[in-house]
Amino acid sequence: MRSFWLYGALCVAIQGLSGCGSNPVAETKADAQVSAKVTQYDRLVVAFGDSLYAGYRLAPNEGLAPQLQAALKADGINARVHNAGVSGDTTAAGKARLAFVLDNLERKPDLVVLGLGGNDMLRGIKPAETRANMTAMMDELKRRDIPVVLTGMVAAPNLGQDYGKSFNGIFPQMAKEYDAPLYPFFLDGVVTEAALMLPDNIHPNAKGVSRVVEGLSPLVEAALNGNDKAVLEK
Repeated sequence: MRSFWLYGALCVAIQGLSGCGSNPVAETKADAQVSAKVTQYDRLVVAFGDSLYAGYRLAPNEGLAPQLQAALKADGINARVHNAGVSGDTTAAGKARLAFVLDNLERKPDLVVLGLGGNDMLRGIKPAETRANMTAMMDELKRRDIPVVLTGMVAAPNLGQDYGKSFNGIFPQMAKEYDAPLYPFFLDGVVTEAALMLPDNIHPNAKGVSRVVEGLSPLVEAALNGNDKAVLEK
């Protein structure tokens, strides 16, 4: 657990600096159009999150989206995983750009993998605000009839038991309320292993992302297969 406590200490230390990512970028319509020029695929998955999704300080093929796409392909699912991760994003920022991202895709996605909240925690944003923003995003995806897989975050121990209890409960409650599969902690089995983390001890390296994908991809595959069944039943 030493690494986890170190993670907590570092998270609190950088609250006023980078918010779990130092180079925020805004997705533009041009970006979406360029990313659409890819080989044919059967399924479209959107990975919508912060720097943990964006591939912070990783090579283009090492982030969550490309590694998840490769894992799906290896299991026989011809999917494109669209990287909609933006470093530094809070849930409020995510809420503000979600509709724009969805509207500028080449088509309606089959699934959104949603993971935000880490930067809220780093900045000490009230869990009630995080919950409200997450609810707004889940409502928007539900309105569009887009299935969701949630990835959760855990509050740094340094923030205290009261904050941790309120924050940590957001993601299981969202999953239950919206009947969405939940990967409870994005960095589960990663943050405690120095060999899987970048030197900042906050973001996973390529091997760390691979570990995340090992745990996450079965949920994504099950959700995609479930969506297939729902289409057949209509």
